[in-house]
Amino acid sequence: MEFSTADFERLLMFDHARKASEAQYLNDPLDSENLVKWGGALLELSQFQNIPDAKVMLNDAISKLEEALTLNPGKHQALWCLGNAYTSHAFLVPDVDEARGHFDKAAEYFQRAENEDPGNEVYLKSLEVTTKAPELHMEIHKHGMGQQILGGGGGPSASANVSSGKKKRKNNDFTYDVCGWIILACGIVAWIGMAKSLGPPPPAR
Repeated sequence: MEFSTADFERLLMFDHARKASEAQYLNDPLDSENLVKWGGALLELSQFQNIPDAKVMLNDAISKLEEALTLNPGKHQALWCLGNAYTSHAFLVPDVDEARGHFDKAAEYFQRAENEDPGNEVYLKSLEVTTKAPELHMEIHKHGMGQQILGGGGGPSASANVSSGKKKRKNNDFTYDVCGWIILACGIVAWIGMAKSLGPPPPAR
């Protein structure tokens, strides 16, 4: 996977946030705000990983966010980030039923977030998008784009890729647009929250 300069800067920023949250957790494991930041950073960092590592990172993010909710059950930011984590996870699995289970959980968390912060436009939009997500998931995997998302390159798909290079490239661009759009809102909110709380990263020596 190739990173643009902006992607690399985001990667560094969220990795810095993850490390800062990890250090803060050692000092105060009962800080629910810190756990949300940690979970949000892991959620963002998962987008830069291969599929198996992304799943591990998403599960870790879910664990941190659920821990935040045990400390503060009404924390709508944690509920919303959990919805994003389950949405991201759903697109990583080819099985329709398994993906639908993740989408259902995502919708539940988005609804709970909106219940805690009524009228929040981001939460309402997330809820709306999640209702369309299973159809989008099926479309992606039906056209073989799921193989690209899931890192499939061996076997029959390898020869198919050679014979339909232009079509695959177009599909690939669409896939990345879709996946990027799904996590964009989470990235913006997480970035704003972390930028406010962490300040600039330490200068390189």
